[in-house]
Amino acid sequence: MDYGKYRDIAPYRGEDFQDALGRFLSSRDSIDKFFSSLFLPGDPRKDVFIDALPMLARDIHDYQDFQKKVTSGVLIPTVVKRTIEEFTSTGGEALEKGKSYLFISTHRDIILDCALVDYAMLGMGHPLVEMAFGDNLITSKFVEDLFRLNGGILVKRELPIREKYTETVRLSEYIVESITEGGTSVWVAQKSGRSKDGIDETHPAIIKMLYVSQKKKGISFSDLIKNMHIVPVSISYQYNPNDVMMSREEVGKIEKGQYEKKKYEDAVSMMKGIKENKGKTHLSFGRMLDGDYQTPEEVARAIDKEIHTSYKLWDTNYFAYDYLEGTKRFEKEYEDLDVDKFLLRFKHSSESVRNYALSSYANPVRKYLEEVEA
Repeated sequence: MDYGKYRDIAPYRGEDFQDALGRFLSSRDSIDKFFSSLFLPGDPRKDVFIDALPMLARDIHDYQDFQKKVTSGVLIPTVVKRTIEEFTSTGGEALEKGKSYLFISTHRDIILDCALVDYAMLGMGHPLVEMAFGDNLITSKFVEDLFRLNGGILVKRELPIREKYTETVRLSEYIVESITEGGTSVWVAQKSGRSKDGIDETHPAIIKMLYVSQKKKGISFSDLIKNMHIVPVSISYQYNPNDVMMSREEVGKIEKGQYEKKKYEDAVSMMKGIKENKGKTHLSFGRMLDGDYQTPEEVARAIDKEIHTSYKLWDTNYFAYDYLEGTKRFEKEYEDLDVDKFLLRFKHSSESVRNYALSSYANPVRKYLEEVEA
């Protein structure tokens, strides 16, 4: 695989990696500010860890090392311990050592969705994954370095239509080659942007572009899908720290036709997602697609079915469903939930924002019922 063709979008490698690692280590103020969001105020472990980074860096030669020794090895466990009551995962036992996968995942949190996949992979002794993220999240060179030192693949979004299409084909080509030639697993969200309404549906265009990038090689669509080893992934949070913020944005679009996102709103969302309580969290690796698929729509539907039926439903999901539907169908599932406290999350929100937020919790239940009662 010729990584040089993708140098501007691929995770850092070789000299680029060492240069970025040097920039990262020299950015003490930025490191301190970023790490302050992960550790409790006054936690002495933060400064101890930062001071130890230069020593750790001596044994860091690629993004796998960086993730194992810094991100998935220290930072994500810190976030899990601080903000997640219990983290569990299922389905990982079906993943084969030495096999590369395309993980197509639900997307609720900007950072943690893909980070938790790596955290789970590390715990199972699997190689860590590369992950696609939008360049709209890049607010500084430090942020870009941090993403790409962690195996981040840059998705260029702010481009003219013709250039954007060409770049999407190149991105898709990189993803396919990474899995089929480079021996690397890749994480992508099932659609552009987070699922702010709680409806997890895969955009067929993602599948289509994978094939468009390889069509000239003469491979059939069905064979490409088999070669990609697609594994649907669902990540469910008992509480979404950004539920109100995302709902306010979506209601604004509905009521006013648009929503003017502030410059650093994504950065605020990232920090809230990292710092605030998520309750219990579950990651489910679904069954790998192994059918003889003929169209992107068939693949997307198969991914969605696996996600909707493997998604871990929490008491907050069941309560929101019953509350909005005016039923008591699932009351036993949330008998230990302090419903009054849960509803207090939305006390400063308008009725439309509150109901939208509650729908984002209820919709995974609705999608599950659609699958099992069809």
